[in-house]
Formats: sequence, structure tokens, C-alpha cells
Amino acid sequence: MLPADCAGCRQRRPGLRHGVCPECVTALEALRPRPVRPSPAPEGLPPCVALGPYAGPLRETLLAYKEHGRHGLARPLGALLAGVVAAGVGQARPVTLVPVPDTAAAARARYGDHLDRLARHCADRLRRAGWAVRVLRPLRALPRPDSVTLDSAGRAAAAQAAFRLRRAGRAGRDEARAGAVVVLDDILTTGSTLAAVSRALTATGRAPSVAAVLAATEKRHQS
Repeated sequence: MLPADCAGCRQRRPGLRHGVCPECVTALEALRPRPVRPSPAPEGLPPCVALGPYAGPLRETLLAYKEHGRHGLARPLGALLAGVVAAGVGQARPVTLVPVPDTAAAARARYGDHLDRLARHCADRLRRAGWAVRVLRPLRALPRPDSVTLDSAGRAAAAQAAFRLRRAGRAGRDEARAGAVVVLDDILTTGSTLAAVSRALTATGRAPSVAAVLAATEKRHQS
């Protein structure tokens, strides 16, 4: 097989499995989900669980998937996200997964909603493990500035009015109330986006039990 760049270390390797070399696969599989929380935490932020810090092979793999069109990484990343959901919820029970939606512009730029793809693979992995899983998309994202360009205050202001509820029938609302509601995101930074989504869901009676993310940024303390 022709060599290709590993998504995790960017080294050219032959025979990559799902685009990641064996060494980076080992590093990713060694990560264990743990509770995380930004400080200060925005109002309405549910308990959060992350696979690991936004660094190393996890960061590089997320960037390759999200920003560089490596869509084949959705399957292994979705499987890792399923482990985070399982750790956050505990024992197997009915779960409703609610991925944070992309804006229309972001989805066009990325040739599809990147979290929607992750949610589908996450749900498939959980179902194979015996979980009853439903993926709901009750929210739509309104246009907003790229969060990369914003500071904490700017992220909070942008997230405040970033989401609107889609119209849903009674059956959809009743099904969403069954079991645990889990919000899915790729990266936790300030928590503003997850808090905004949580508030929108809580207003409809779908209060999230937990938010599951792949990576969480860590504050750097100056010496």
C-alpha cells in the first residue's frame, strides 16, 4: 500500500488503519474519559466528560478530521466518543444523543456537519454494545463569528443567541425525554456553546444529563 500521512503524528507511514498509524492508535486508546470543567464555568453548563486534553495525537487527529477533510476519521473518532458517552452516563440505558449543530456555512465548508457524522458512528458503536440509542437534532445553528477569533467574553456573547429550536412533534419530544440526554461536541474550551445548547434543550424539558466531548483545552499558567 502507498504511504500516507498519519493524522495523529503527520508522519508518512504505509498501511494506515483509518488514517492513523499504530503508535498513534495506541496513544489514543490509552486515553481514559474523565470529568472536566472550565473555570469559570458558564451558567447552564451540564457535567462534562472528555476523552483527553486537546493535545498530541488527539488534537492532530481532530484537526485532520474537522479542518482538513479527512472524513474517514469519523468512524474511529465516533467510536472513541462512544466510550466517553458510556463513561458519562454509567450503566447502559436508553440514551438520546444531541450533537451540537454546525452553522450552514461551516457545514458547506466541511462538506457536511462534522458532529453529525461523529454522532452517527458514536450511536452505531453504542448500539453494538447493547445500548438503546437515538440521535436527535432539535436545534439549528444561526450564523456567528468563528470562535477561533473570539476571546472568552466574545464566545459567550456569540453562543447566547447562536441556536434556535426546530419544530418537533409531540412524539419526538416524548422520545427525547426517555433516558439520558447527552450533548455531543468535539472540543470543550470555555463551555459557552455547550451551555447555550443545554439551556435551549432544558427550556423544552430535555435537560441534558451530561456533555460528552473528545478533547478539552487546558489553561496555560504563566510562571
